Amino acid sequence: MKKFFTSALFKGLVWQVIGFFIGAGLVTGIRALMGLSTTDTFFFTEPAWVLGSFIGAISFLVGCGVTADWIKWARGIETHDEHEEHWHGWEKFINVSFDHKVIGIQYTLIALALLAIGGTFALIFRTELAASQLQFLTTEFQLFGQNGPQLYNTLMSLHGIVMIISILLGISGIINYAVPLLIGAADMSFPRLNAFSYWIAVPAAVTLISSLFLGGFDTGWTGYPPLSSRAPVGMQMFFMGVFIAGWSSILGALNVVVTVIRMRAKGMAAMKMPIFVWASLATSIIAMTATQFIGLAFQLVMFQRLFGMGFFDPSKGGNPVLFQHLFWFYSHPAVYVFILPGLGVISELLPVFVRKPLYGYRWIAMSSIGIALVGFVVWAHHMFTSGMNEYLRVPFMYSTLLVSVPTGVKFFSWVA
Repeated sequence: MKKFFTSALFKGLVWQVIGFFIGAGLVTGIRALMGLSTTDTFFFTEPAWVLGSFIGAISFLVGCGVTADWIKWARGIETHDEHEEHWHGWEKFINVSFDHKVIGIQYTLIALALLAIGGTFALIFRTELAASQLQFLTTEFQLFGQNGPQLYNTLMSLHGIVMIISILLGISGIINYAVPLLIGAADMSFPRLNAFSYWIAVPAAVTLISSLFLGGFDTGWTGYPPLSSRAPVGMQMFFMGVFIAGWSSILGALNVVVTVIRMRAKGMAAMKMPIFVWASLATSIIAMTATQFIGLAFQLVMFQRLFGMGFFDPSKGGNPVLFQHLFWFYSHPAVYVFILPGLGVISELLPVFVRKPLYGYRWIAMSSIGIALVGFVVWAHHMFTSGMNEYLRVPFMYSTLLVSVPTGVKFFSWVA
């Protein structure tokens, strides 16, 4: 246990708690000086919870030590690219490491942990669905300040987003571990940034799970306004958790793109790369360029709640359909973030098991890029019943059909 209590993970969590109270205390003090209320249903006011969670996440990153080299550099202290790691066994996975293999396993471990948490949520609310007369989440049931039906909605909503983030982190683990090995690189292009990308995900996960204890949220994983603008404080923790996790996705994807472009082994031209690397590159392009939109959408709802802005409030000139456009502009391409690495794995394994060369290598490689690009123009097929202009339905119908073309290329090549 001593090794755990001296680990980067434990130090980071302690600093996250300290940072939260600093941020929440700062807001509470300012509100007290202004003569505003300083307490709410969950002790602190909503602005205090939001700033506290943000400062807490930053404090985690400082406390765990992943920013230590950058802080030294800013102070003019020499840092070295080579880091001798003195941890052994399981210690490596709870401390800061710049080894892409260790980071890949760290991503996988946190993904499995979130998968277990999200699966537990599903087990609870699906147990009630197992039989028509089985009902234990009743109105008399109280937990975390929520009655049975409210907790049911929270568990369903939290299950969705936790499972999605767990898949994203799991994919990051596979890519981090495999891509440098497949292209003959010693490590990722930016090892420190690679470690930073992973450790961001830890406070993001903590913030997201904390929504369960702060009234939860009943919007589903999409967080659509106007319902999300009226939900309890847990809604803000959902927004903040996803917002912070988005930074992990963006920075990790940037690292992969640069690594694939700049660090291939001598003689490995683009059309000689393994298919899984092409799939990882396409996945990273999506994550790097689309994640900002869901972060922006959630940030605007946060500001609407905190400052009374009317981005999605029709009574103030806002439009709730705008949120859906921003949300799905990321969330549909995110589907390909989930599936492209899997298709890449199939393209690598199939030729081995059938003992034949991969048919149509160039077509399969380009189909991954094609899916990534065309995937950006199909988002509104999630919104056919949202009230958007009718003339938009036909072009989005055709773009949805179009994205099946590069996908079909892969399947026909596998059959061949």
